Amino acid sequence: MDEIINNNKDKKQKKLKMIIKQLHDGVPVDQLKKDFADIIKHTSPDEIADMENALIKEGFPLEEIQRLCDVHAQVFKQSLKKVGKSSEIPGHPIYTFIEENKEAKRILKQLVKSVKKLKKVTLKKKDILNFKDHFERLREIEKHYQRKENQLFPMLETKKFTGPTKVMWGKHDEIREKIRNIDNLFNNQTWGELSKKTKSLSSAIKKLIFLEEKILYPTSAKKLNIHEWTDIKLGEPEIGYAWIKPSNLWDAQLAKAAQPVQINKQKEVRMSQKEQSKIELSQGLLTAEQIDLLLKNLPVDITYVDENDKVCYYSDTRDRIFPRSPAIIGREVQNCHPPKSVHIVEDIVKKFKAKKKDVAEFWIQMDGKFIYIRYFPIHDKNGAYKGVVEVSQEVSDIKKLEGERRLLNW
Repeated sequence: MDEIINNNKDKKQKKLKMIIKQLHDGVPVDQLKKDFADIIKHTSPDEIADMENALIKEGFPLEEIQRLCDVHAQVFKQSLKKVGKSSEIPGHPIYTFIEENKEAKRILKQLVKSVKKLKKVTLKKKDILNFKDHFERLREIEKHYQRKENQLFPMLETKKFTGPTKVMWGKHDEIREKIRNIDNLFNNQTWGELSKKTKSLSSAIKKLIFLEEKILYPTSAKKLNIHEWTDIKLGEPEIGYAWIKPSNLWDAQLAKAAQPVQINKQKEVRMSQKEQSKIELSQGLLTAEQIDLLLKNLPVDITYVDENDKVCYYSDTRDRIFPRSPAIIGREVQNCHPPKSVHIVEDIVKKFKAKKKDVAEFWIQMDGKFIYIRYFPIHDKNGAYKGVVEVSQEVSDIKKLEGERRLLNW
């Protein structure tokens, strides 16, 4: 019986992939609707997501999958309407994501309504301020996307489920670009174009919400266990939430306490031993607690990737520039970056390993800050590659320094 079920699943996957490829080749959606209808009568969100995963593994361009996301939403919409929500428990990460989506749709409705008034001949200042207020509110959606990228996606990667997450990260970046364009149009008071771009942004976000709630969250609910959802929940405050304050009805601490007591005790013993013992460094002796405090209080953000390209540490500083959470530990560094920049990260690491470069540096302006980002390769005393350290620093005030101020002038 299992063999029959697997064969049917394989056949359905092949047919689904064939249809997607036909769409890619330019065949109109209307011509393929009947084929879709025959296949997707009993197609689950898991199978849809697995289809995308399979296409990417076969070498199908990620950009094409992203371009077809809108088509996916249109074609699968009717079949997915009957899919229920993955979680109805307030405070569960899925519930929180969905609550944010509800608020996002409400803000989008207000935003589209307010932008219409900017096209009037007699433009009023209150209408400009009204649009700006709604737009600034919408920008909080960044926290929603960052929690997906830094909390949910790493957990799914441990299940070898990476294709659909990369596709969705690409859609995040498309929306981010639309937001930046609207910001520029608003600052330049290009009201006609602003209206078009705002409607386009609204459409893109709503389509992504559909894909989240009908594919990503149901699939995640099936693939992740209670302990993994607990880790996701406990790491959420590090990044924050968009617009809402989550309920505590689904209590991660209680879920964590449900783990076997012996495991918790062993962990406590290991932590106790680690804190008490001194670690011999090349210069000096420090406890694990002292090392942790030292790194957390440096005026820079540090992330360390080992020789196997796995993230093994980040400094949990008080005001981190870029969001990090415990879910990033053990994650492949390639999965920590948007799909469009992964090839650059891989090139940097490749040159570091080959000792062709000893630094890679970049600087960006973000939210009124000037961010200086540097990557350095790490080698042991024998010259063996041991990883790369990323150092990020806000240097706006440093750039303004002139003359000198000596210690006696403090």
